[in-house]
Amino acid sequence: MQTLALQQTTTFDYAIDLVKGFGRSIVDLATAPIERIARACDVAGVLEQRRAEARAPRPAASGSGRCNQRNCPLSPFGGLSELT
Repeated sequence: MQTLALQQTTTFDYAIDLVKGFGRSIVDLATAPIERIARACDVAGVLEQRRAEARAPRPAASGSGRCNQRNCPLSPFGGLSELT
């Protein structure tokens, strides 16, 4: 009985990962034209500089932990914050 429960949770985790993968591919497909235009218009290399800064390790923030429109992981516009 215990192995059956373990197999079900493992299968459920795989299903979640599958749905996340499909979601990422759909988002990448939908935003590809926007990314292409942004890269073409980025004459000074600002986007690449901001992406490099975003990838750099940061010290732990001592803020209140509140989520605003730009830094919230659930925000639909969170990925576009580098364009502003």
